Amino acid sequence: MSGVVAESNNDELAWFKSSHSAGNGGECVEVASRLGLTHVRDSKDKTGPVVSLTATAWTEFVGFAARHTASCP
Repeated sequence: MSGVVAESNNDELAWFKSSHSAGNGGECVEVASRLGLTHVRDSKDKTGPVVSLTATAWTEFVGFAARHTASCP
């Protein structure tokens, strides 16, 4: 995927939960922004992998997500 960037230190990021997270086990993702990149991770696996996207790739991802219906387990 173009626009994906490796990010080595995610400890300093300020993470925000999705507005669709209700706190009843349905949390899906958290995002953080730093140095022109948007970072995305699973809110239930904070030490797991992080996807870091350029502004263009993030815009394309959000557009794709808006056009497709999905639900969090």
